[in-house]
Amino acid sequence: MSDSDWPTADQPEEPARPAPRRPAQPRVARRGPLIPTLIIVGVIVLLAASLAGLWTDILWYDSVGFAGVFTTTVLTRIVLGVLGFVLVAGLVFASLLIAYRQRPFYVPVTTSNESLEQYREAIEPVRRVALFGIPAVLGILGALAASGQWRTYLAWRNQVPFGSTDEQFGRDLSFFVFTVPWLQAMIGFLTMSLIAAFVAAAFTHYVYGGLQLPGRGQSTRAAIAHLAVLGAVLALVRAGAYWVDRYALATKQSKLMTGIGYTDEHAVLPTKLILTVACVIVAGLFLAAIFTQSWRLPIIGVGLLVVTSVLVGGIYPAIIQSVRVNPSEKSLEARYLQRNIDATRMAYGLDGVEPQVYRAKTEASSGQLRNDSATVPGIRLVDPIVVAPTFRQLQALKNFYTFPDALDVDRYQIDGKESDIVIGVRELALGGIPGGPGNWLNDHTVYTHGFGLVAAYGNRRGVDGQPVFAVRNIPPTETLGKFEPRIYFGEQSPDYSIVGGLPGKAPRELDYPDDASPQGQANTTYAGSGGVPIGSFLRQAAYAVKYREFNFLLSDAVGSGSKILDHRTPLERVQRVAPWLTLDGNPYPAVVDGKVLWIVDGYTTTANYPYSALESLSTATSDSTTANVRSVTAIRAGQVNYVRNSVKATVDAYDGTVHLYAWDEADPLLRTWSRAYPGTVEPLSAISGSLMSHLRYPEDLFKIQRLVLSRYHVTDALSFYSKQDYWRVPDDPAQSDQKVFQPPYYLTLAMPGQPKPSFSLTTTFMPTGDRQVLSGFLAVDADAGSVAGQKAPGFGTLRLLELPRDSNIKGPGQVQNDINSSNDNSPGFSLTLSQFLNNNRQQGSRVTLGNLLTLPVGGGLLYVQPIYVSANTTSAYPLSRVTVAAFGDKLAWSDTLTGALDGLFGGTSGASPGDSDPGSGPTPPPSGSGDDAALAAALADMKKAFEEGQSALAKGDFTAYGEAQDRLKAALDKAIAAAPKGGSVTIPSTPPPTATS
Repeated sequence: MSDSDWPTADQPEEPARPAPRRPAQPRVARRGPLIPTLIIVGVIVLLAASLAGLWTDILWYDSVGFAGVFTTTVLTRIVLGVLGFVLVAGLVFASLLIAYRQRPFYVPVTTSNESLEQYREAIEPVRRVALFGIPAVLGILGALAASGQWRTYLAWRNQVPFGSTDEQFGRDLSFFVFTVPWLQAMIGFLTMSLIAAFVAAAFTHYVYGGLQLPGRGQSTRAAIAHLAVLGAVLALVRAGAYWVDRYALATKQSKLMTGIGYTDEHAVLPTKLILTVACVIVAGLFLAAIFTQSWRLPIIGVGLLVVTSVLVGGIYPAIIQSVRVNPSEKSLEARYLQRNIDATRMAYGLDGVEPQVYRAKTEASSGQLRNDSATVPGIRLVDPIVVAPTFRQLQALKNFYTFPDALDVDRYQIDGKESDIVIGVRELALGGIPGGPGNWLNDHTVYTHGFGLVAAYGNRRGVDGQPVFAVRNIPPTETLGKFEPRIYFGEQSPDYSIVGGLPGKAPRELDYPDDASPQGQANTTYAGSGGVPIGSFLRQAAYAVKYREFNFLLSDAVGSGSKILDHRTPLERVQRVAPWLTLDGNPYPAVVDGKVLWIVDGYTTTANYPYSALESLSTATSDSTTANVRSVTAIRAGQVNYVRNSVKATVDAYDGTVHLYAWDEADPLLRTWSRAYPGTVEPLSAISGSLMSHLRYPEDLFKIQRLVLSRYHVTDALSFYSKQDYWRVPDDPAQSDQKVFQPPYYLTLAMPGQPKPSFSLTTTFMPTGDRQVLSGFLAVDADAGSVAGQKAPGFGTLRLLELPRDSNIKGPGQVQNDINSSNDNSPGFSLTLSQFLNNNRQQGSRVTLGNLLTLPVGGGLLYVQPIYVSANTTSAYPLSRVTVAAFGDKLAWSDTLTGALDGLFGGTSGASPGDSDPGSGPTPPPSGSGDDAALAAALADMKKAFEEGQSALAKGDFTAYGEAQDRLKAALDKAIAAAPKGGSVTIPSTPPPTATS
């Protein structure tokens, strides 16, 4: 203390000041253990759920024999995810760390950077957390993005050449399909990673004073060098992007076509090269900044690059297009348009279409169908969409059984003759369980499976309008041979069921209702090879976590012999074992070698086939069936420009076994994925003859092809450019309340030039615009044959009938309008057709229009439509009441197809519809010597009962009508019994009833 610091006499000593009082600090409550405990428990739960999901997936894939698919997919995703995390997190972490360590030691505080000092002070407490946390978060996002590219990587890594080269660049088509998408994915990922690293570095340098804004000081050498290197690498990556973009032009979509056009070749391609070189120059300017210690050159370079990309990349091609191309587009684009036409037809399998001009007759004359008599019996009168409720009412038998909303069409050899069959599987419906669903034991351990299937002849109908069943009841009749009837895997199976025997306990699973059993039911224990054993506590715990159900651990229904059946629908099982396939929306069942197999068509697709037109799968595969039927869905897989039915898959309805068979062994995409997942796809030679006889041309592929063919049936570029000959797919005329495509139909028919009828898939075309006439008819041979490992020679042949442009053959819409408004009478009916329809729509009944079929027979086009009537009640079901036939401008109808054809072609059609004649009842007549008197009496009783039923129906007395129907059936049984051996019973030609209760 200096002398001056001491008090003097003149300066009396100041009294001591009291110490300032500190403001009372709020007491901080000590954080209890609850929150940390909850966090730890949450982490444990998430970890347990993840591990349970992973382990149960491993068990499932192992149970179906496709463990390699799971391993390959998961390991690929993990490796890509780790690489993505390391790249993103490493770049961002390195940028943050380098920028912080190279910060200047002293940053003068000025008015311009005073706020930065506050930011630094705010950042400092969390700097270490941010140094690791920010890269970690961005790294996780990068890992997710990278792992999502696993399909692109596997396809690129295992690619197989197409064997065809592109005309523009001279490269194999596999380069565009496999390599270009992978290069684009890598360039996009690197671009985002470098941008994140550049932003992190620039922010850190700026906050810590190493980077100064122009005019506010000099940036440090370290900051300039760091950012210059990142900028240079980013510029080089963009150079690579411009280079790859040249090849991506081959799949560029334009208003006129897909692929490279005149402007692209003469303006855009040179521009991409210029921009590639410009990006390399900009990279050099960034590196030059390290030596010049100035951002001037990089800023000028980036500015010039932006200007160049706008002028050269955008304005110049636009000028070429408007000044050079548009005035002469038809001639200048012809070469490129022809390339697009050829590529599109090749990519969609349309290059083999066999077109022929078909000058259809419009005059119907007696005997006109004589030359097509073999085709007429194949006309399918049973609409698989309409009769589903009939199947449910007549053959579900119990409320917990059901049939799909859309039945399927197949063909079987019955009594040495191939017959079209409408078939549906009797599946389990938990909603119909007595008392309703919700009881865990019932839902998952008792009601575990459906039982059997029901099949009806496609071209027969009973005297009462019901389908004529080839297979029915429980246990099922054996017209199609013996087969395992239990349906554990189906389209409507429960999410999971627990099956298998328990030591010392009786069978628990309900097998089927059985009146002979004291319990009214037969029980069973699943003995198939499918499912995952869950006898151990750990497995039960894993599934309890997966399905959030503690009964796995508590219930005595789960024991040492238990198995769990899950992932049970055919589409889900095939999709899980073949994630690279696009699946048809409508699996169908077939009886093969004593088993019920679900058959699923699998497609290989890509949107990167050069010069081929893009199509939306959801649009192409949507029609009135997918719009109105829950069990049939349109494909939801975006846009494609290449599709092949490369795989036929089967799923065993009893044990869930999945088989994948190579159907198009030459398909490069199939061969690529077979290399990625070796051993998963069996060769074509492994398909048995019995399975081959039920394989067919797939509906969804045909829908895609017909939509493409509506434009690309025009094969000349100049004609294609004018668009005057484009077609469209007709709307379904039976759906008056909505505009949706008419679905294709499976039919047995003979196209002009075919020696005999063939099981085919058919569709019609109309010209674009308002004209409702027919312009084309397409059929594909859908029968794969019955030789093991070998397709039938004509299978997949597309035959196109092109009607002359001046033709006035009515389209489906016009024919449907004629049907609805027809004033034609029919023998045995006192009403016109329009009166019959109107009366049934108004008298407590509901009219359902069946599929309007089109067949090229008699030198013209024949339309046939069954019409169904049902009571307007919830329990009613449609029955076929009349059949309408139309040819040219003439229309006829009757309660039988024979009657309709005879009325149409002047008394005798010249054809023998055979099984399409409903004269035979639902069951074949038994053998016997016959009794004429008994037969006559039975026929009289039938007529009387029928007339009484009609009278009761007219009065609205449905009770009396039902009693009359019972008497009618009893009389029918007597008539059948009295019929001579091999004979038939002819029902009197009387009007059918107007309602069915």
